[in-house]
Amino acid sequence: MINPKLAMAVISGLAMLLLAGPNAQAQQDNQSIPQASAKSQAGNPKHSSAHKQAGKPGQNHTGKRNPASEGALAQMIKPEVASKPHRLILQVNSNEPAMMNLALNNATNVAQYYRDLGEPVSIEVVTFGPGLHMLREDTSPVKPRIEVLAMSHPEISFKACGNTQENMHKAENKDIRLIPQATVVKSGVVRVMELQEQGWSYVKP
Repeated sequence: MINPKLAMAVISGLAMLLLAGPNAQAQQDNQSIPQASAKSQAGNPKHSSAHKQAGKPGQNHTGKRNPASEGALAQMIKPEVASKPHRLILQVNSNEPAMMNLALNNATNVAQYYRDLGEPVSIEVVTFGPGLHMLREDTSPVKPRIEVLAMSHPEISFKACGNTQENMHKAENKDIRLIPQATVVKSGVVRVMELQEQGWSYVKP
């Protein structure tokens, strides 16, 4: 006959084993998963490195420089910079032929300089006061030279002061005719001032 106390002890032991078995297995499985993961990462250093780089906080991969794109951008900007025109005012307010020829020399040299560079340039020779004689049909000592210069360098233009022309007309009591290359502006001084305000460079011979 089986001892009742022994039977109860056996049943209690079996119950404890049944309850403890699943928990122990779960703990064993949990321990094996990190080990397997660690082994996988150790066996694949590329994956580990990539994972670390991707996980860096604050890292911006879109800011990566592209030399090819920067070079293309520079080529797009360069023609715009080169195409910016150079603009020069030359003032003549003297009736001396030497001063008139000096202004023409400067205009020719500047025009040729930028023509050789392939860069645009605009030059205005502005006359007023006694300098208007430079553009007068009857008194200009440099008329033949202006005719040649106007044909070879169309970037050079000549402006005559309308106020001075009117004053000479009153003083001499006759029409003051100008050479064909001259264009009349209301005031030579105002013309110089306005061009300077627009960024033109100013030179007085």
